[in-house]
Amino acid sequence: MPEFLNPPALGPSFSPYSHIARTGRGELLFIAGQVATDDQGECVGADDFDAQCHQVFANIHTALQAAGAHWRHVAQFTSYLVDREDIARFHAWRVREFPRLFPDGAYPTNTLLIIGGLVRPQFRLEVQANAVI
Repeated sequence: MPEFLNPPALGPSFSPYSHIARTGRGELLFIAGQVATDDQGECVGADDFDAQCHQVFANIHTALQAAGAHWRHVAQFTSYLVDREDIARFHAWRVREFPRLFPDGAYPTNTLLIIGGLVRPQFRLEVQANAVI
């Protein structure tokens, strides 16, 4: 499992994430960017950002479980938003939900990018995860 560090000289994080993830030996797990699709490939929550967040992270959880991993194994997220207006919503969702996913408060690192669009126009976010098991 990764060890998370937050050196005071880097200042506080803007959202639930750590500045550094250090891993020792272990198998690396790379989870492709997940969008808000159900098991039939249909968009969940086309007009509901929170519903899309829930589905994206549910899909990541499914991928983790399929590989024999858990949230505590996640070292890094890369998050893509298509609308700068969703930054506050994404932050609020993470503040609300991450304590349940990461009860020890050891949050994975995260890079957040605002991009021009995703594979389908109804998707508002995509999140990629890397884990160490």
